[in-house]
This record gives sequence, structure tokens and C-alpha cells, in this order.
Amino acid sequence: MSDVDGTWNTVVNTPMGQQKGQLTVNSDGSSFTGTMTGDRGSLDISDGAVDGNKLTWTAQISEPMPMKLSFSVEVNGDEMTGNVQLGMFGNAPMTGTRA
Repeated sequence: MSDVDGTWNTVVNTPMGQQKGQLTVNSDGSSFTGTMTGDRGSLDISDGAVDGNKLTWTAQISEPMPMKLSFSVEVNGDEMTGNVQLGMFGNAPMTGTRA
């Protein structure tokens, strides 16, 4: 089990306000699988990559409009920080704490 594995309570500060959810990470070497859940349902993670304590992945949303989200975070102990590329809407900061 990697230090990045587990369930994380996350907050993304978007132009539409704070989006709270949970991220589940199951690493396998330099890749990982998992899901993201929140008020709008559940999303599967695509292209999950692990580089030491850094994670990158993408997810596709359909609400409020179809958009590809690209995530990049760094895990330090029981906390994560990073950002999300919100398609053409720029970046949004993301934080998380281990559940």
C-alpha cells in the first residue's frame, strides 16, 4: 500500500462555489484507479498516475456541462493540495484530508 492510497475528503473551490466530495485511490506501482463522489454522483478516474507523492488523473463530467477535468495534487502525510484544470474555465485549487 502506497502513502497515497485510501479515501480522501476533498474540496475544490470552483467558480460555482466549493464542491465537496470523496476521492478513493488504489495505487499499483506508477498508476492508480479509483472514484470521485460528491453531490452530483460518482465519477471514475481515468489516466491515474503516481509519481512519488504526486498524483495526476482526469475525469469527465456531464453536469452542469460536459467537461474534462485534469487533476494534479501532492500528498503530504494526511493532507493533499493541488489544482484542477476546469476545461476552458481555468484552474481551481483543491485540498483534501485523509478520511
